[in-house]
Amino acid sequence: MELPIQVLIHNEILGIKGSRADLLSISPHGYYEVNLQFGQNVHRVLLPIAETVVIGQEAEVPRDARIEVER
Repeated sequence: MELPIQVLIHNEILGIKGSRADLLSISPHGYYEVNLQFGQNVHRVLLPIAETVVIGQEAEVPRDARIEVER
């Protein structure tokens, strides 16, 4: 995964459910570093990995998807 990447964040501590954010880094010390919008401002936030769900905004293409050529 290349960073930064746009993600959806779920975190009960902050009451966040599906908020859009930019994932900037994943720390080996146990937190995600994200830019998250609060009101009209964007803030850099450190979220604990154990308490946070991060979902990529772009859906993945299945690896076994076959390209069909229209004839």
